Amino acid sequence: MKISYRWRRRLSLVIILVGLPLYIVAAVSIIGLFERPSLLVEFIVYASLGVLWVLPFRAIFRGIGRNPPEDESE
Repeated sequence: MKISYRWRRRLSLVIILVGLPLYIVAAVSIIGLFERPSLLVEFIVYASLGVLWVLPFRAIFRGIGRNPPEDESE
């Protein structure tokens, strides 16, 4: 099932505004359960978690910043 450009834009906005803050709180809470690692290890963990959250949503975010397709213009 192909999602239209308009719905992908809306869904990406919801993911960014709601999902990302929830993911940040969860990541900080999980890291907080352990003893605080060194600054370099902590940076690597947060950087990798920052990349990993977006991987399931690649198809939704792909092409959102471009002009809308001609057949699906708003």
